[in-house]
Amino acid sequence: KRFLVRRYCRYRLFYLLRLRWRRMRGSGSQSAKSAKPPTVQKPAPKKQKPAAKLPVETFANLPFVDEAKLSPDGSHIAGIFGVKGEQRIVITPRSGDRSQTVMLAVPDLTEVSFVRWVNDDNIVMGVYGLVRVSGADDPWYVSRLVGINRITKKVIKLLPKAGGQNASDILHITPDGSDEILVAAQDTIYSNREGFYPSVYRINVSTGKKRRIVSEKVGVLDWGADSSGTVRYGISYQDRNQTSRLYYRREGAKSFRTIESVDLNDGNLKVPFLFVPGTDNAYIIKDNAEGKTVIAEVNLATQQDVRTVYEHKDGDVTSAILSFDGTKLLGVRTDGKGKKLHWLDPAVAKAQDDLNTAVKNANVRIESFSRDQSKMMVRISSPDNPGLIYYYDAKSQGLAKFTDVNGVIKNKRLAKAKKIQYDARDGLEIEGILTLPKGRLAKDLPFIVMPHGGPWAHDRLRYDYWAQFLANRGYAVLQPNFRGSTGYGKEFLEAGKGQMGFAMQDDITDGVSWAVKKGIADPKRVCIVGASYGGYAAMWGIVKDPDQYRCSISIAGVSSLRKEVNDFGGSIRRKLYRNQWREMTPNFKAVSPINSIDKIKTPLLLIHGKKDVTVDHSQSVKMSKAMAKAGKPVEFVSIPLADHHFTRQEDRLTLLKSIEAFLEKHNPAD
Repeated sequence: KRFLVRRYCRYRLFYLLRLRWRRMRGSGSQSAKSAKPPTVQKPAPKKQKPAAKLPVETFANLPFVDEAKLSPDGSHIAGIFGVKGEQRIVITPRSGDRSQTVMLAVPDLTEVSFVRWVNDDNIVMGVYGLVRVSGADDPWYVSRLVGINRITKKVIKLLPKAGGQNASDILHITPDGSDEILVAAQDTIYSNREGFYPSVYRINVSTGKKRRIVSEKVGVLDWGADSSGTVRYGISYQDRNQTSRLYYRREGAKSFRTIESVDLNDGNLKVPFLFVPGTDNAYIIKDNAEGKTVIAEVNLATQQDVRTVYEHKDGDVTSAILSFDGTKLLGVRTDGKGKKLHWLDPAVAKAQDDLNTAVKNANVRIESFSRDQSKMMVRISSPDNPGLIYYYDAKSQGLAKFTDVNGVIKNKRLAKAKKIQYDARDGLEIEGILTLPKGRLAKDLPFIVMPHGGPWAHDRLRYDYWAQFLANRGYAVLQPNFRGSTGYGKEFLEAGKGQMGFAMQDDITDGVSWAVKKGIADPKRVCIVGASYGGYAAMWGIVKDPDQYRCSISIAGVSSLRKEVNDFGGSIRRKLYRNQWREMTPNFKAVSPINSIDKIKTPLLLIHGKKDVTVDHSQSVKMSKAMAKAGKPVEFVSIPLADHHFTRQEDRLTLLKSIEAFLEKHNPAD
């Protein structure tokens, strides 16, 4: 009987998901036993009708929830919600009485870095921003913690008197439901004063009361704890010579000793992320003897490998996914081509397989778990639809829709997107995402190439509201993952060194050439659009290849690399970061767009938010003034309340309308 019930539940899950997804895709069922139709002469293909233009507001609409986090008991959801056009931190019941919802505005001049559950009733929120610090010439990046209780709705600043740069490093959350967490925090920005190096505090998130459990150690900037909440290691760093040391103490010991020292220009420390209880063993992401990045169990006291925990045959391990209590390795992420998420926990792997079987031609992503991994928040989406969020009970296989990600688009199917590959001029294979306008033949289309930000990032085959907006306006959109992008292995990443403004830019140009050769792009109707590093590439593209593009749009772009590499908001690692940037190009001045305005002859649109804490607004201000002074075609849209990610709906609307108007003027689709 139990077997029949389980089989019925599983069938019901598959049926409901398939039915809902078929409705989204607009496909009806067809009989497998249909009679063979008579042979008839095929009519000439009808001219395709372009898709109707949707209102700009459709694409500017904020996601209903971003990164939905399930409470440990599975009863509530916390995350960053779109409410009346602005982002809010929300805690809400998964079902039932929504009057108990807690809502908090994101503090002004800050961005949210994470939201985490502490127990069934409390969350902590990490925020960061650029602030003026007494005694400092330039603004500093500062991080802080805020605690929120869903029952009392009380909001409390944690470590409110911390005067240092970083005060939001959570080391441990007690799995037994306690209100206490471990946090490492600095107390001053002055390196010659006590409190510059972080101490570790045990903090009650409901009351804000704190107790210091590990005092600062000169040189140590980071601390780490095991799953019992015992601080087991510290990491020191010297910016003068970019060296880092790993200090470790055995279980039950009081003192720390150095077990590893590295020059970060040559490699990285092997930092433990999961301790084996009762031993000196820990899991570490490291390179093995063959140079492959794996998860290994290592004895920290002897620095000897115990065993290989996980190795992927086609890629390197990039990160690990742990259970709520930090005691179990649930899954790993790898780079390279193909599947990048691998569940190691059998129950989670089975849940993923069941969901994948139930929903075809869609991306099914488990976003968060309950404490015992039996309850999950699941996002089902595709590149042509932002998707839906479900609550899934793995035990009963019950499935309940929580919300549409975009309440305006809902189940509407937009433009198709697919992965493509092309060869750069030196033979390196480049992968990209190509989105084609719906209802148009893929021939001689107006074309947008849209390089990603970072540059240490990559575009994935998933819903992208910029690409979909441009495709809805009739443009084919290519998002190239040029050399130096993450996600394709160490060799591909290293290929970007020394190539910023050179081969990295050529990879983008070669993507346009590929689309022209394939007949997809009209070579006379090509525009380059990008944000952040992509904004830099958009400006540099019309310097390096001025005859390639009809127009360029730079959003929060970097016009002066010399300025960018000297702007790290007071970071202790500023010299290391500068060296990492300097590895990317031999001459910043030579590849900075603001220094080569004389070569530009293409109209340029600059868009930048005044509250951007990632790329300073002045980057676009100075570029605009220099272009105007040189008599070059330039437009500048400065958005007073916009941040780097355009997290306000009104700012997204301004952004998209500005892009649309500029393209209609300089590279019309019709």
